[in-house]
Amino acid sequence: MKAVCVALVSLLLAACASAPPMPPADDLFHDAAFAPPAQRVDPGVALAVSPAMRAYLAANFGPRIRDFDRRRQLINALSKGELKLEYDAQSTRTAAEAFDARSGNCLALVLMTAAFAKEVGLKVRYQQLVGTEAWSRADQLYIGIGHVNLRLEDPSLRPSSPLADANSMVVDFLPSVDARTLNTTPIEENTVIAMYLNNRAVEMLTGGQTAAAYWWAREAIRTDPQMLSAYVTLGVIYRRHGQPAWAEAVLSRVSVREPNNVYAMSNRVLALRDLGRDAEAAALSKRLEQIDPQPPFKYFNEGLAAYRAGRIDVARRLFAKEVARAPYHHEFEYWLAVTYAELNDVERATIHLRRAKDVSTTRKDHDLYAGKLERLKALTTQ
Repeated sequence: MKAVCVALVSLLLAACASAPPMPPADDLFHDAAFAPPAQRVDPGVALAVSPAMRAYLAANFGPRIRDFDRRRQLINALSKGELKLEYDAQSTRTAAEAFDARSGNCLALVLMTAAFAKEVGLKVRYQQLVGTEAWSRADQLYIGIGHVNLRLEDPSLRPSSPLADANSMVVDFLPSVDARTLNTTPIEENTVIAMYLNNRAVEMLTGGQTAAAYWWAREAIRTDPQMLSAYVTLGVIYRRHGQPAWAEAVLSRVSVREPNNVYAMSNRVLALRDLGRDAEAAALSKRLEQIDPQPPFKYFNEGLAAYRAGRIDVARRLFAKEVARAPYHHEFEYWLAVTYAELNDVERATIHLRRAKDVSTTRKDHDLYAGKLERLKALTTQ
């Protein structure tokens, strides 16, 4: 169970609509304990349209283009390379930042698309995908990553019309799937903005900027008080700040709302241990193990331990099990490639190293694996 008891935070995960509402959160904030932010945390910047974006629209969207053609033209610009967009999960950008960089994670690209669509008078509906959560890790934090997309509505139809979904156009930045076949739930714009704020909080936290992370998480909760992931982020921030009692207070409130929320439970175990409440921590840890007997990174962590102990074939089998249940995680593919290389199976090492490159989510990781592939190729031709 040791692998579960790590800090877990979640990106892009909104609260379940059927759960009871969260009470006011003002009593959970401790502003005086954190240095003021270097710049104001402004939710309004997430969807703000920059002069450069307006200039692009003026050059490409004439006033006489019909609504249907506006939707089609915007999608074509996104999907056919006119904007030359690149997926990059290094950080969550605003709409304007994503446009300037021509890159971003799925949320940043959704923000950019929505800002463009609203600017040309189109109706937008945001969606969270259900059952597509992936995992990453940074600075000893395990991060659950959800996914959002959007629909551009047919303005001639009412949203309640049976034809509304059929005639809407889905914009999604997961190229490997058919977005229309995925299970989705609608979310409001304030939730999408809160997701942006929470993402930035997590990114600040993993970068060691705990005080800055606090203000982003605080604003995420204020923007959407029902988004539980922001409370979990705040709890992790408090614990990192040396305040486990504050962390436990935040996380226990999430547990009241969602008793089986594994993010809150995992972090409560740590906070309770910090507070010396070992019996409560043990009981909660046992319950967590019953709910989630095979937590994220379980086989991966066991594989690393086996690799460091020199049990390379055992490590290979464990890494393969992690790849089987999370086939789009570059780190799993990379370590599987490492074990094959150690076992002198260069062909399979090359296959999995190439997969690590292909499924990497940042330019930095992509280039890292590309360099390793070149070195492996050079070794095999000597």
